[in-house]
Parts: sequence; C-alpha cells; structure tokens
Amino acid sequence: MTDLTPHAAARPVAGPAAGMPQSAGRPGEAAGASDKGVPPPAPDKGESLLRRHVSSFFESWSAIIGLVLLVASVAAALLAPWFAPQDPYDLANLSIMDNMLPPGEIFGMGQTAYLGTDDQGRDMLSAILYGLRVSLTVGASSVLIAAVIGASLGVLAAYAGGRVESFVMRVVDLQLSFPAILVALVLLAVFGRGVDKVVIALVVVQWAYYARTVRGSALVEKRREYIEAARCLALPRRRIVFRHLLPNCIPPLIVVATVQIANAIALESTLSFLGVGVPVTEPSLGMLIANGYGYLLSGNYWISTFPGVALVIVIVAINLVGDRLRDVLNPRLAK
Repeated sequence: MTDLTPHAAARPVAGPAAGMPQSAGRPGEAAGASDKGVPPPAPDKGESLLRRHVSSFFESWSAIIGLVLLVASVAAALLAPWFAPQDPYDLANLSIMDNMLPPGEIFGMGQTAYLGTDDQGRDMLSAILYGLRVSLTVGASSVLIAAVIGASLGVLAAYAGGRVESFVMRVVDLQLSFPAILVALVLLAVFGRGVDKVVIALVVVQWAYYARTVRGSALVEKRREYIEAARCLALPRRRIVFRHLLPNCIPPLIVVATVQIANAIALESTLSFLGVGVPVTEPSLGMLIANGYGYLLSGNYWISTFPGVALVIVIVAINLVGDRLRDVLNPRLAK
C-alpha cells in the first residue's frame, strides 16, 4: 500500500499559515530534511523481503525438523571419509569372517559395528554414509543440470512464442506422457550402468518439469512493464531473457527443484534396487537395500532396514523443506 503521508504533508494548509513551510514528515525524520526537500533513505526492499521469507520459513516446526534432518544428512555424507569406521570400497578392509554380524558386535580391529555388517563383512554404518553420498550426489547433480536445461528452454519458449513455443511444449508433453521410470530403464539398458549414466537418465526424465514451470511463470512476467521498458530501450533479446525475465522466474523454480531432488533420489534408488542403476563398486542406498533384500526372511533385517530408514529420512526431510518453500514463496498456495 502506498504511503500517502509525505504527499499529505506537502499540501499547503488553508488559512493564515498557508504560506509557512511545512516541516511535518515521517516519524523519526530529521527536522531539516523535509525543509530542504531531501527524502529519507529508502529501505532495502530486497533485504527486507529476504528477511520476511526466512522468518516465515522458520515459523513451521515441520520445516525446521526437515531442515535439521537434511543438513545432518548432507553433513554426514560429506564427512563420511573422516567419521565412517571403515572404507566400504577398500577390499583390503573386508573380511568374510565378519559377515552378517548383528548390530553392536565387534569386527575387524576391535571396532564396533553399531548397525551390523552385511554379507561381505562390510560395516553397515560406513556403507550407509558412503551410499548417502552417492544418492545425494546423483540427485543434486541431475536436478541442477535438468533445471538449467529446462529453465532455459522454458523461458526461451515463453519469450519467443509462436512456432518455437509450440515445438518446445509439444516435446515437453511427449516427454511427460511416458512414465519416468520406464524412460530411465530404457536409457540405462542402452547406455549401461554407472553413476554418470544414471545422472543422464534422470536429466532426460526431469527437464520437462522445469521447462513447463518456467514457461508458465515467464508468460506472466513478460507482460510486466519492466519487460516492455527493456524492449523500448532496444536491449538485446538475450539480455532481456536471461538478465530480466529468467531471474523473476526463480521462486517457482526453487520449489520444483527442491521437490525433484527427493524424486530423483527415490528414482535412482529404485533403479539401483532393480539392478540397472549405480555399479556395485559404488553402492547407493537403493543398492544396499537390494543387497539385503534376500536376507529379510532369514532374520538379518539390518542389512536392508537401516539403509531403507536412511532413505526415508532424506526423502521426507527434502519434501518438508520443499513444501514450506512453496508456501513461503507462493502464499496463495499456503494451507
């Protein structure tokens, strides 16, 4: 709402004092500032908006819990080489004599297997920490690449319009008409297993979500006055698109990207569980679940259960953060 106080104070007053200078201004304003016509310093709207968003985000306990769990998961994954009891990739540290140990048993050089060991004698805590690194790396990298590609195509389609927009959106509709897991399975069957192959497959199945989201936001933004002003100034089209139009489409892009990280991790775990994802030498959480699936009925529950719990915690934490970001950045969708 526009502050009408300065305008009201600037009007002449009817009566004998009509010719006298008016010194009334905003509360806390220097007396001489109004007389000299010097306006007070305007507050930084960008900073105040950021503070308001941050304050609103932390008003939700579920968002705080999700953020704490997410930060703890990322920290555990990054610090795995220093805090893991062993390197699960080093075959010299594995002993078949220590396989299938229940949680709390001693293995190796007197170390405690807090979460037990698997069928290869590998400490499950170490395997989960390293598997968490693989899952988070695949999810974050695939989302980053897909967001860049999808956002670029979406904003270009919205700004160009016509045949370009029609072609891009038909490709998006075609991509979204197929189940994501089916497309990923076909691509991995062609390219083979590997972390980089999984990232490529996830990028292919995800970019369309970002293209559709950014295109919808860009269609609204390109009708704004600042875009018309940029056109009147004869600014280059690339500058208008990437310097003015795309930055204003970032809020919905952040929400979609946050949720898609959880979807990418879940899809990667599904592919690894089916045996077409990451290789055995770099197991993710999905691969660890698959390795212990055959031992559930024999009583060795910890081989699959603990990686599954870690996977659920990460996905739920990311979804909690993403839901709160959606409510903060778009209050109309808030429940």
